[in-house]
Amino acid sequence: MRNSSYTVKNKTISSYTTNNEAGNKSTNINVLLNRVRVDQKREKRKKILFSASASLGLLLFGIIIF
Repeated sequence: MRNSSYTVKNKTISSYTTNNEAGNKSTNINVLLNRVRVDQKREKRKKILFSASASLGLLLFGIIIF
């Protein structure tokens, strides 16, 4: 019986690698760089959303208390 996490990992890795004429595997750097950019944008949005919600929470807390 095959380990399902092993096959999923291989499928994920194989989507980022290509075989060249010599049979060596090489990584598609553009795919990886695009993924890094998308991850950075996602993290930036999360930080902005967290800051906005924290500020709103503090503002509401201040209004309710005072």
